[in-house]
Amino acid sequence: MTRFDAADAAGRRKLFAEAVLAHRNRGSPFLTVEVDPADAPGVDDDDDEDEDEGEAPIPWIQFAEETFNLDCTEAELGRLKDLLSEFPEFRIERIERPDEAEGANVRVTARSDASRLGQFLDRALQATYDLDDDYRAWVTEL
Repeated sequence: MTRFDAADAAGRRKLFAEAVLAHRNRGSPFLTVEVDPADAPGVDDDDDEDEDEGEAPIPWIQFAEETFNLDCTEAELGRLKDLLSEFPEFRIERIERPDEAEGANVRVTARSDASRLGQFLDRALQATYDLDDDYRAWVTEL
């Protein structure tokens, strides 16, 4: 794996599948994918400071073993649940709503091959966080 970002559906899905394979081959604890701040709704990518109050966090998804982990608002959770109809082999394992957080942390169990996991990662980011077709994503931790 030599590249760490992609900005079109085919490129992202290939990148994500390669990242899943690298994660499995290395036995790393998890892999993390983040949306480029310039493509994330409600994020000011020109600000080098910590997240401003009221600014949306940068969307991310982590994958470990057979589980995706992501944070989302109630609206985003609704879109994620709708997306799961396209991926019947994937299921929400747990939803946690900590009192101090505004949204939920969601765990999705995913038993599939790297290609299908890459497809889900791409669609989950795009659908859940309402991203444009040409959003750029980065594999930030592997």
